[in-house]
Amino acid sequence: MTSTIDIRVLNSNEEMRQMYQLEEFIWQGEGGIPVHQTITAIRNGGLAIGAYCDGQLVGFSYSFAGFKDGKIYLCSHNMGIHPEYRDKGIGASLKNRQKTEAARMGYDMLTWTYDPLETRNGYLNLSKLRAVCSTYIENCYGEFDDGLNAGLPTDRFKVEWWVNSRHVNERLQTSIEDDVFYIPWKETVSGPTLAINGEIPDAKQVMVPVPAAFQTIKQDDMKFALDWRLKTRAVFQELFQKGYAAVSLERSGEGPVHHYVFLKRSELFI
Repeated sequence: MTSTIDIRVLNSNEEMRQMYQLEEFIWQGEGGIPVHQTITAIRNGGLAIGAYCDGQLVGFSYSFAGFKDGKIYLCSHNMGIHPEYRDKGIGASLKNRQKTEAARMGYDMLTWTYDPLETRNGYLNLSKLRAVCSTYIENCYGEFDDGLNAGLPTDRFKVEWWVNSRHVNERLQTSIEDDVFYIPWKETVSGPTLAINGEIPDAKQVMVPVPAAFQTIKQDDMKFALDWRLKTRAVFQELFQKGYAAVSLERSGEGPVHHYVFLKRSELFI
């Protein structure tokens, strides 16, 4: 018999302790957020959502209140799912409950960061949740010292999730336009790589290829992974400076690359 996943708001000291323990387990003791900090945050505009299976916390999202340039929003800081419960739709369920609760609390925008070369996260954040991005942060968290990431800058997309917008709630489809420019790529001995030379032309849509399996590239060839980081950094920053926003990630089945879809931010219903 399949167990039911219960998604609910977390608000007690005991629930914050459970969240801390799950963080420690997922990230192998690299630092859960202290309970005194999370309980203070959720009592002052923050929000924690938990996923329970048979009474055990197996997933969570944690957010705190943010304020910048006169705008109040919710910072979705962390989300984790127990390895045995991944690929079961829990991440999307946590985010959808977070959306509902954030709107109930009076927020109209949530923000968080993710690595744009991690396409599973890109598909969830942009294509499924309908967040958008027009902000790129170089080396957001500094360089990690672990074997998988050492020497790789922690560049991040900072996404905006406008939870009351038409873009999110009416799920307006992004079809491929006639006026579209595909950033070129080519196959090499090490794998696919960007092959753009010169400035990106102005177009209604721009399609940016990213590797379908960046984790594998990092494990096999960190120098090649760094090449992807630096080349896509330049492309993303140029597009954002020209007024584009990343709005979805189109997956290509078993192909070596997927594509981000970029549109002019002024054309979005947000």
